[in-house]
Amino acid sequence: MRVVVDKSKCQDHGQCVFAAPDVFRLDDQGRLVHDTEAEEAVRDAIEDAADVCPMQAIRIEG
Repeated sequence: MRVVVDKSKCQDHGQCVFAAPDVFRLDDQGRLVHDTEAEEAVRDAIEDAADVCPMQAIRIEG
């Protein structure tokens, strides 16, 4: 599945990092980085990350 983060909405709060640390992380400057492709096994965690995102910047395609 494809993981999409709308960088125009994302404000690097990092809530997604706690929900799905295998997919989302903060770099040395505190900016969000993420895997654009993820296995089906982590779908629930990514859905949780999308739910807790205060800016609703995360979506799953596929």
